Amino acid sequence: QVQLVESGGGLVQAGGSLRLSCAASGRTFSTFAMGWFRQAPGKEREWVAAISWSSGNTYYAGSAKGRFTISRDNAKNTVYLQMNSLKPEDTAVYYCAAGGTGLTRQAEYDYWGQGTQVTVSS
Repeated sequence: QVQLVESGGGLVQAGGSLRLSCAASGRTFSTFAMGWFRQAPGKEREWVAAISWSSGNTYYAGSAKGRFTISRDNAKNTVYLQMNSLKPEDTAVYYCAAGGTGLTRQAEYDYWGQGTQVTVSS
């Protein structure tokens, strides 16, 4: 009932920045939180950041804190992930997710976007 579409990925050199967007549609009124995950080839999907839809509180993984910023535009039902000081280890497919039971774990999210590729070169 919730559809998510990510955009904004691309190729960037180390130290550069990208801004990812996730547009949500459908029955978003029941969404507890929206978050960003990433998955590199051969690795498990890992949590990056989350935002509580009701309070706007933000949460970050240790790898993202200080470099990434998650934000929202309530009117547009859109969340963003501003990524600065990118490192090669940030290379992954980034997924937007919407959930109703938690913030940091994959199983706590019910809906997922198709992903957008972020590649950081050195």
